Amino acid sequence: MEQNKNQLREDTINLTIEISDVCDNINGCSVYANQLLRCSSSIGANLHEAKYAQSRADFISKLEISLKECYETEYWLELLFRKSRIDEKTYKNLINKCGTIRRKLIASIT
Repeated sequence: MEQNKNQLREDTINLTIEISDVCDNINGCSVYANQLLRCSSSIGANLHEAKYAQSRADFISKLEISLKECYETEYWLELLFRKSRIDEKTYKNLINKCGTIRRKLIASIT
């Protein structure tokens, strides 16, 4: 179980790093890129914060916030893809990674 938690943590950090690199190269949509960077980094931040939750309810709440941020990340990725600010390969790669994280968060919440 602990290895799964560590893997999820690593997945969120790696996703944020990849998205940060993508955002560094987005021109003309800095507001959207900023939103993408903020919500993607919030996935891992809330997951990390859940580790120090004060109760089971607080723990679940933090994971649910991470899940919401993951959904938001997918939204901004789609928007930037539709505006042709990220290519299809990058979009699909990041969406797949978000999906993996989302499924792991859902499994952890349930």
